This record gives sequence, C-alpha cells and structure tokens, in this order.
Amino acid sequence: MSDASGKDGKRALAEEWLRKAHLLSEALPFMQRYAGKTIVVKYGGNAMLDAEACRNFARDVVLLHHSGLRPVVVHGGAPQIESMLERLGIDSGFADGLRISDAQTVEVAEMVLSGKISKQLAACLNRVGGAGVGISGKDANLVRARKIRHSKDLGFVGEPEEINTSVVVALLNEGMIPVVAPIGIDEDGNTYNINADTMAGSLAAALNATRLLLLTDVSGVLDEKGKLIEEVSLAQAGHLLEQDGIIEGGMIPKLKTAMNAVESGVEAAAILDGRVRHALLLELLTAHGAGTLVREVR
Repeated sequence: MSDASGKDGKRALAEEWLRKAHLLSEALPFMQRYAGKTIVVKYGGNAMLDAEACRNFARDVVLLHHSGLRPVVVHGGAPQIESMLERLGIDSGFADGLRISDAQTVEVAEMVLSGKISKQLAACLNRVGGAGVGISGKDANLVRARKIRHSKDLGFVGEPEEINTSVVVALLNEGMIPVVAPIGIDEDGNTYNINADTMAGSLAAALNATRLLLLTDVSGVLDEKGKLIEEVSLAQAGHLLEQDGIIEGGMIPKLKTAMNAVESGVEAAAILDGRVRHALLLELLTAHGAGTLVREVR
C-alpha cells in the first residue's frame, strides 16, 4: 500500500469517527429531555427469534438506561408458545386473533413467557452491561387480571384490571431493567395470558410513562396510499380507525393500545418498525423517528 493510499484510509477513518462524535453531540438535548423519565417498550416474540436482533435491541435498551432513562420491557412470545404447543401435541385454536387458552394451554404459555423468554431477554441485557430482571404480572401482585369478554369463550385469556407498580418502581430505583412477561392473575388465583401490547399500554399508563414504544414488523401506520403517517393526534387516529380499508389486521389493536395509553396520561406512544436497526435510538435520541407517533394535540 502506498503512503498516499494509507493517508487516505486514515483520513476516511478520522472523518467517520468525527461523524459519529457529531451524532453523539446531537443526541445530548434528547438525553437531557428524557433523563429520569420512564419509558415502556413492547418487544415482540418474532424479533426474539433472531439472536443478533435481540443483542442489538438489548444494547440499545442498555444505552438508553445509561443515558439516564428508566426503561421497562414488556415482551410477547406467540411463536415460541406455538412451537411448544406443537411439541407437546396440544391443539389451540384462535378467535379474532386471540388464542383460545384452556387450563393446559395457559400453563404452557406461562412456562414459555415467564420461565424462558423473560429470563433469556434479561440475560441478553445483562451480557451487554445492563441489569435485567425477568418478572411476570404475578410477581408482587403486579397485574390483577380479568377474563376478556368475547362472543366465544376464550378460556384463560385476560386483560389488566388493576396494576400495582411497586415492584417495577423498586427495580427501576435500584438501577435495574424490569422485563415483564404478559401473565396476570385474578382474585381467585386463576392465571391469564394477556396480549403483550395491551399489557405494555396498561403498564405505561400506570407508571405515568413518558413514552410507550410498540415495536412491530411494519413501518408504522400507513395511509390509504400506503405511505407512512409519521404523527397523528388522537382525533386523527380515531378517524383512521373509522374508515374502511385503511387500518387493518394487527395494526388495529396496536393503534388502539397507543390511543388508550395517551388518553390515560402517557405523553406519547410510538408504533415503530422493529426491523430498522436502532429504531429505539432513532425515535428517542434524534429528531427523525422510526415509525408513527400518537399524541394528544394541546
């Protein structure tokens, strides 16, 4: 290699590091804005199937933690539950996208969510310098659940009725990162499987979180032309839901969860494209964002 090419390489490297330093500098006001604030992140089961994506997610969460934020992670696990049910030869149907959960099915769901996924995700956070602690809605009476009312009996499928945030707040105050499995318990001791989006939204409201971040596998809320809607008010979001053919499938409950969280006091909720690397950092530490922001217009 000639001296000229060597100098060019060093110059390019120096420029790259200068660009990175500039990005860090631009992130400072956002770090100051969110310092000491609680954020709730819903992390999907599909994303956890990719080990590298899981590591990248964990690094971003730990970076936010060390930047002064107080992150709480709520996770799903539908693919892992489905896989375990198949291995055990247990049939489980669906109604309107909700898994019908008899006593045997909810036992498997709890085993997978609380016993496996929460611990794996906590361990992933720990490996990159965090202090993740896996818990479920059963711990310290975190989530009192009730059976979902539906035209068909869904079995032990529930929704949060009451949330006691004391265990989450205690972990946050000790500098830890709570990782919450969407499992709840009713006053009679029955266990319920809860939709992870719903769990995250309810927890964000109970914690008076600044942000609810729902990671998904699409770019965000799209308009009738398939273009990303970067920000909507509650009124605009409600109007979109009323129109046929615009908000469909799994985006309907996500948008409703975001709206409910904001109506309950969360400053804003974002539906993010979890396939975008560093989506959390883009949303919180830059002026660009990585999906659709839902907030009340004042």
